[in-house]
Amino acid sequence: MTRSLAAITGASSGIGRVFAQKLAPSHDLLLIARRTQLLAALADELAAEHGAVVRWLEADLTQAADLSKVADRLAAEPELALLINNAGFGMTGAFWDADAKQLDNMQRLHVMATMRLCHAALRAMLKRNRGAIINVASVASFVRRAGSASYGASKTWIAAFTEALYLDLKKARSSVTVQALCPGYTYSEFHDILGVDRKRLASASFWLSAEQVVDRSLAGLARGELFVIPGWRYRLVCMLITKLPTSLRLYFEARASRKIS
Repeated sequence: MTRSLAAITGASSGIGRVFAQKLAPSHDLLLIARRTQLLAALADELAAEHGAVVRWLEADLTQAADLSKVADRLAAEPELALLINNAGFGMTGAFWDADAKQLDNMQRLHVMATMRLCHAALRAMLKRNRGAIINVASVASFVRRAGSASYGASKTWIAAFTEALYLDLKKARSSVTVQALCPGYTYSEFHDILGVDRKRLASASFWLSAEQVVDRSLAGLARGELFVIPGWRYRLVCMLITKLPTSLRLYFEARASRKIS
């Protein structure tokens, strides 16, 4: 029996890897990332454990040729039922001190890749009137801080873009669904690569496991939730800070930025 296909970017580690592990019992998989060895090992593991057809595609989505390759692959997949745009990375420090190439790559990955892959997937999904897309945004879509200007802006774009897609789909009366997943601090390689001390960023009560984030996302997808913010503390923070006048919101964001500088 043919199973539906889930495609996951940034699938070699962290949240993307956990999505693959959670979906393998019910879906065939297309795993997309840069690290070939990790992709191949994960594909073999999931295929052996769950009997899924697990394929992988090496791609650096900041590169135009690779992005086009992945977009074409998605558009040609007849069983594509779920796309998870998870690939991303962070940076720390003042915007003007950052490497210009890294800033450019961040926007290419978070913004351009998300847009292109959604476009490819939705054109196919709309014809079949079924499917779903999860775009991984961040709590930073709602709460800004010093030292992450480009990251916060790109994640805010993802959240706004996903909301606009939701409205387009509603207008078209389509059964295709979209979700903006907005996690806060999550145990993964993300902060290891940044080389930051997790204790300096937030207390232990604010840290979530990748499993908690993915479980909440998939539960929200089943309920058709547009915005999924894992963890009640983060939901409370986002609810409160988005209701504040701009001057008061900036005051609290500035104070929080000093605490973790």
